[in-house]
Amino acid sequence: MAEKKRRFAVLTGGGDCPGLNAVIRAVVKTFLQNGCEVYGVHNGFNGLINGNMQLMDYASVSGILPRGGTILGTTNRDNPFKFAVEQENGEIVYKDMRQQVLDNLKKYDIEALVVIGGDGSLNIGAQLARECGVKVVGVPKTIDNDLPCTERTFGFDTAMAMATEALDRLHTTAESHHRVMVLEVMGRYAGWIALHSGIAGGADVILLPEIPYKLEPVIAKIKQRKEAGKNFSIVVVAEGAKPEGGEMSVARMVKGSFEPIRLGGIGEKVANEIEEATGIESRCTVLGYLQRGGSPTAFDRVLSTRYGVAAAEACLRGEYNVMVSLYHDQIVTVYIQKAASKPRQVSVDNEIIRTGRQLGISFGDEVSVN
Repeated sequence: MAEKKRRFAVLTGGGDCPGLNAVIRAVVKTFLQNGCEVYGVHNGFNGLINGNMQLMDYASVSGILPRGGTILGTTNRDNPFKFAVEQENGEIVYKDMRQQVLDNLKKYDIEALVVIGGDGSLNIGAQLARECGVKVVGVPKTIDNDLPCTERTFGFDTAMAMATEALDRLHTTAESHHRVMVLEVMGRYAGWIALHSGIAGGADVILLPEIPYKLEPVIAKIKQRKEAGKNFSIVVVAEGAKPEGGEMSVARMVKGSFEPIRLGGIGEKVANEIEEATGIESRCTVLGYLQRGGSPTAFDRVLSTRYGVAAAEACLRGEYNVMVSLYHDQIVTVYIQKAASKPRQVSVDNEIIRTGRQLGISFGDEVSVN
């Protein structure tokens, strides 16, 4: 009688991100290489609740390494502990659907679940492990690079490269028209994308959530440049940046989402304030979802693949309720509950910020001397 094969499942939750397919590919191929079966869960935790799973094989992941998005689909609204259900009268009520998750995992004889996601998805994975006994291995995904317990999340490098390319393009039009060009980038409450792309793209001003800005140093920097014969400036603004004593700019609220607050609008605000204070024509570009889409960079493909193999290997050796993590360029595991804690922000004494200050970049908190 043939020995029963071990079965695992993999899902992608939260926002899409370059490198998701590379992780899926690595997870599936590693399990198959070791004689296991693996199910792909469609549309994040929604698929776990509704039993929407697909047995994966080598053909399922063929050719997906360079593709953006996720072949499994994703959602950032379906929390099994607070699942939105529409009643006949159109009213939305929230129900605890953890038992359906457990029933489906049992139905498909799933030993453990690989959760590829950001803080929302990893928090749900940690809760399933803690309260329901589900065996979980997490993979850190977010373009924002703000997950604790890892030096780098996959997707960040691609988003940073996209923002840098946008700055390169804005640079030429800013110089041609003698304008101030403001680029608003994603990042939620952390300024990693703004900081790295701003340095790489030669920005003159970088505004981060971690350093509340004052308008005066920003204006002073732009005027310094004009006095030096430079009739244009480049400003990078993280979507979570806020003025000193003020609040972040909220674009809208999304009910039922892991992260209901959608930030946005700060770039336009900064551009308007600069134009009013200097008289220099100022324009804002919001990069938005372009940072999430498209093919992952070579760095993200390699990191995603390493993460996927490491996650599958953790399952194979029975190391559960952990997240794979990058530490000193080695893939290690950390307790998933710790990894799903407070977001990792840019420290104000970060070496890259010090580098920027030496280059004369203004962070909106003091007048630059260059």
